[in-house]
Amino acid sequence: MSDFHVHSFDSPRERSAPQSLHGKSLGGEELTIDFAGPTLIVAVKQHCDGCHDFIYGDLHELDHVHVVVVSATPGDQEWSAARRAIVVAPEFMQELDLRSAPYYVLIDPVRSRVLSEGALFSPAQVASEIASFVIS
Repeated sequence: MSDFHVHSFDSPRERSAPQSLHGKSLGGEELTIDFAGPTLIVAVKQHCDGCHDFIYGDLHELDHVHVVVVSATPGDQEWSAARRAIVVAPEFMQELDLRSAPYYVLIDPVRSRVLSEGALFSPAQVASEIASFVIS
């Protein structure tokens, strides 16, 4: 077996991570989410195949980490049947330096650091990439 592991991103860019998120629900309600432990931030956009499972699917592969789905825009009717909340938080995405979606960032709010990041393809792919950073 090889020690070579493919990842969607070579290594995270060194930067700090916020301890909370301020944004709005898709309905426009103001939200604040405080992060207590390792948190997976999933940036999504409309009409995105890689985002679909994170919006509508079962994320059982990621049960060991808190998942927060964010978007820069409120979208349209496409997300009306979403299984989980989507937080509209363009300022948060800018603060975390999330330049585009689909993308994920695993943060440790206790140390205020980004632990891992990469392109978003599937829950299994992300779970595999963050496994070494999260204690189950």
